[in-house]
Amino acid sequence: MIDIQEQVALAPYTTLGLGGPARYFITCHDEHQLAEAVAWAQERSLRLLILGGGSNLIVSDGGFDGAVIHLRMQSLQFEIDAGGATVTAEAGELWDEVVRAAVERGLAGIECLSGIPGSAGATPMQNVGAYGQEVSETIQSVETLEIATLHRRVFAAGECRFGYRQSRFRTHDAGRFIITRVVYRLVHAAHPPRIRYEELERLVRETAPEALRQTGRTALRAVRQAVLALRKKKSMVIDPDDVHSRSAGSFFLNPVVTQHEFAALEERWRASGGRSAVPSFPAPGGRKVPAAWLVEQSGFPCGYRLRGAGISAHHALALVNYGGTTAELLELAREISHRVSENFGIELEREPVLVE
Repeated sequence: MIDIQEQVALAPYTTLGLGGPARYFITCHDEHQLAEAVAWAQERSLRLLILGGGSNLIVSDGGFDGAVIHLRMQSLQFEIDAGGATVTAEAGELWDEVVRAAVERGLAGIECLSGIPGSAGATPMQNVGAYGQEVSETIQSVETLEIATLHRRVFAAGECRFGYRQSRFRTHDAGRFIITRVVYRLVHAAHPPRIRYEELERLVRETAPEALRQTGRTALRAVRQAVLALRKKKSMVIDPDDVHSRSAGSFFLNPVVTQHEFAALEERWRASGGRSAVPSFPAPGGRKVPAAWLVEQSGFPCGYRLRGAGISAHHALALVNYGGTTAELLELAREISHRVSENFGIELEREPVLVE
């Protein structure tokens, strides 16, 4: 049997701490309850919202006039072999617990994804990434429940169509499947850590230089601690005592532009009086431009406030709830997007999902 509640406030279930109530709220602890909850909602022609850790959601002040299904299926299993381990995490398992458990077993591949809030089931959805790692590099398969048929369907990693913060579950198949379980393939840390991100490597070199020559759990622990320190410094680790951490993480994606578009961007920047080079990184199809740079150069520094919403004092891409409303947060986001478009001709894409 499923327990159906009515008019449940959604704000406490999101890292932003914003949003009105759900008309119906159903917590599911296993796949049988999940199938029953979906069938119940379908019989009543209700819209569905699948809720995990709530770290990538912006819920409107009016709430959600449908059925919210809260995934609380939690289980984490490691099958260790000579090459590494197959790790199976149910959708409701806390993602950082998956990372911590892997590091403690000396398994490499996701240590740079430490401290990212949310659940394991959300990681393939947006191909979670940070500090030079993406979860798609370790995903072996994704198990789902197809909403229309209530049939189980498994996707191999190559079928998930991973891209930069994207997958089939967020693009053309959005709303079609509910991710129930993710299987990862990790390797033994038999070599010193390969750190691809300069800021992270610098911190590890400063705080635990011996880790760059070590292998196994000791080296991975050093990398994890450095990642957590960097994220905490930027208020990107959820902390009730840190008002700047009430966010949905990075609000805007780093835009990828063609070489032609990048040349036009450089020309606009020089015409406006810019003297430094436009920062960018190689990306498939062109160049990736840091959205944080575009935001700051458009007149929105860290600490900028618009009534009860603002830009984090520690991270230019984190829009923070400072005791305001969803409407205020979205107004700030629109203001930033408009100014960036006006100044640079680039349309910023929102990373978190808006629920209305």
